[in-house]
Amino acid sequence: MTTRSCSVLGQQVFPTAPRRFGRALAAAVTGVLVAGVLAAAPAGADVAGPVLDRDFPDPDVVKVGRTYHAYATHGQAVNIQHATSPDLVHWSLVGSDALPHLGQWAEPTRSLVWAPEVFTNGHGFTMHYTARDRASGRQCIGVALSSSPDGPFRPTGEGPLVCPVDQGGAIDAASYTEDGLRYLLWKNDGNCCELATRLYLQPVSWDGTRTTGEPVALIGQDREWEGKLVEAPTLVRRDGRYVLFYSADFYGDHTYKTGYAVASDLTGPYTKASTPLMTTDSFGNTVRGPGGQDVVTGPDGRDRILFHGWSHDGSRRSLYAADLGFADGRPVVRGSKVLHQAENARVQHALVRDAAGAFEGRAVGGIDHPDSFVEFSVFAASSGPHAFWVRYANGSRDTADRPAPASHVLTVNGRATTPGRVEYPYTGWDAWQKTEVSVPLHQGWNTVRLAKGERYAELDCVEVA
Repeated sequence: MTTRSCSVLGQQVFPTAPRRFGRALAAAVTGVLVAGVLAAAPAGADVAGPVLDRDFPDPDVVKVGRTYHAYATHGQAVNIQHATSPDLVHWSLVGSDALPHLGQWAEPTRSLVWAPEVFTNGHGFTMHYTARDRASGRQCIGVALSSSPDGPFRPTGEGPLVCPVDQGGAIDAASYTEDGLRYLLWKNDGNCCELATRLYLQPVSWDGTRTTGEPVALIGQDREWEGKLVEAPTLVRRDGRYVLFYSADFYGDHTYKTGYAVASDLTGPYTKASTPLMTTDSFGNTVRGPGGQDVVTGPDGRDRILFHGWSHDGSRRSLYAADLGFADGRPVVRGSKVLHQAENARVQHALVRDAAGAFEGRAVGGIDHPDSFVEFSVFAASSGPHAFWVRYANGSRDTADRPAPASHVLTVNGRATTPGRVEYPYTGWDAWQKTEVSVPLHQGWNTVRLAKGERYAELDCVEVA
């Protein structure tokens, strides 16, 4: 993040701040920005490092009893990797291959085995996996079964489950259940051959071994930031909305990113957020190329998002985990920077004005009176201290006409906090800079108020991580 702008690709913007008292929460969230992950961090901590620091891409997680089982794309000696954890934080790698043999339809090439999905089917466990179809030369989705989440999973079926050759094949299976019915989400692998990519929803049998209806297209790539593809679907329902997470752009470097779309009905239409949910920039380069995500319930009953990101030396895609919340059915990730524009906050005895260099050309000035303030409504995925950046301009001068510092009084949820002020070094008017403090937030909606302090400063926007 630079000090020149509150706006970066991938940043969640709350353009209309919802009021916590006397008004319904607004649903105008257009994208999410995430920053910072803490290695082996407990719930409520920011993300600053991987929870499993080895190559473990495209993670899928299922809980069986008290144990979480994670599966990932091929390793150096296995078709499908497998790791276990009691808490989504501390992981142990299982040495054996979860899928030691592929279906007869698939080329026996380990490097072409990708993106497993595992779920309980009532009598055991089903794995969907991606492999190269011998007949067509395309990546397609196959099925394997096991009586235990530890495997070994054994292929079933004479051919692939989903293999639309004319669309480039199919990859990235994911499962969704509702009202006793199971659905398979998948991506047509069109980017293999200069075709468009789309994410599909298709009904399947409860054990996932056969399709029972035609696929329905949910979204395709149609945003510049998505590059040539959308892939890696994950579907959940929260707050009465269907939330479709997906990855986009090039998986092989820092440009990979995660977005989302929401719908009122299972088959759509789905409306995309205008900017990504997680990007390299949104993590401040702490995580590079975040994607391949899965959503799982943590030991405390709250949501977590698990995903991979490239190591700084580019040698591996490690496993990360972060707290996940939903603001009126739209995702917010703990540690993420979420942008709030000052002109869309609650403004008391101050002035919204056109401002050169400000985000979207507007800012709040005239915070000059004892009762002046700007109050932001911000959502936290979990409780604890959160980084809080303020983009300001300060042109104050002292009685000797020298450049002088200014400040605003800081309160959170109507209470004084430490620090009780945000200090602003001199910049000059319309010379926007950022300063950072820590604010204590509780899970859910919070109000953060910046009120008249020493001298004068104007506000462009704030970011909350």
